[in-house]
Amino acid sequence: MQTMETMPATLWIAACAHRLQQQWHTVDPLELEDVARDLWRDERLRRMPPDKAAVEWLKPITEPPGRLAAGLEVGHL
Repeated sequence: MQTMETMPATLWIAACAHRLQQQWHTVDPLELEDVARDLWRDERLRRMPPDKAAVEWLKPITEPPGRLAAGLEVGHL
């Protein structure tokens, strides 16, 4: 099994961009690739699987405001 440390950057970025595309259908895929590349540069996010990094980065816009402020995750009420 491939760890995040051994996953090639291009593969990580492509997978992350794909996950971002699921959230933003109308955004140019090349722009999402640029965003994913920026996320890969963040060491904390880079250590995560690319789909999880995208979800983590998307939390401020996808989670209800009160849940994020309370530090609660979906399904943990």
